[in-house]
Amino acid sequence: MNSVVDISWPILGVFFSTLLVPLLINQYYQLGIAKDTFVSISRMTIQLILIGIYLEYLFELNNVGVNIAWLLVMTAIGSSAILDKAKLPKRRLFVPVSAGLLIGLAPMLAVICLVVVKPTPLYSAQYLIPLAGMLLGNSIGGNIVALQNFFTALQERVQEYEAAISLGASPKYATLPFLREAIQKSLAPNLASMATSGLVTLPGMMTGQILGGANPIIAIKYQLMIMVAIFVMMSVSISISLNLAIKTAIHPHGRVLIAPRKEE
Repeated sequence: MNSVVDISWPILGVFFSTLLVPLLINQYYQLGIAKDTFVSISRMTIQLILIGIYLEYLFELNNVGVNIAWLLVMTAIGSSAILDKAKLPKRRLFVPVSAGLLIGLAPMLAVICLVVVKPTPLYSAQYLIPLAGMLLGNSIGGNIVALQNFFTALQERVQEYEAAISLGASPKYATLPFLREAIQKSLAPNLASMATSGLVTLPGMMTGQILGGANPIIAIKYQLMIMVAIFVMMSVSISISLNLAIKTAIHPHGRVLIAPRKEE
């Protein structure tokens, strides 16, 4: 297989001119997303360049303590992003969401490194950090959808919830229909993605490895592993985040202590 083809910075800069298309669409339909687009693209570019420089250092250092500390930082940033996008208060829900992500992430990384990939050393940053990034990155979207749907349903169907509480139901039982629906909606996109992989889409990890010169069969094995891991982690992290959120956001007597912030 051929080695990866490098992309020069000037060519990449020219490629960014294609962003004029969504900006023209924004202007034509008056979507009002020009500022958000500029900020998001700028942040993405700066963050990825800086993280690329940092990862070169991290891979060379390859220290177990530094690797674990970086995973904790990634989890904390992911939790903050979930609550920002879901428009929920961080003070009450940061710990439940972080716990859900960590409890979902740690066992999957352990299984992958100890049983499947077996890198040398087992805490190799070259494997640990990118794998954690893919797992966390995909779980962020699922947690946002789950939390948004759960608290929005709780707010809009408050009479149904209060009726159950008045009949003696515990908050856990009274919120079960909302929790069930939130989990279903949050996992649906991932299930659809798995069902169409190979026929409609070539997933990102597999495509990246092939472009990097890996054998397609080896790339497929890695893709199958990561997609199963993502689905397992999403299922675990979403379930735990929601259950811990219920304990944090709802008084034992049934009073709801928080509600989603309204769109500005």
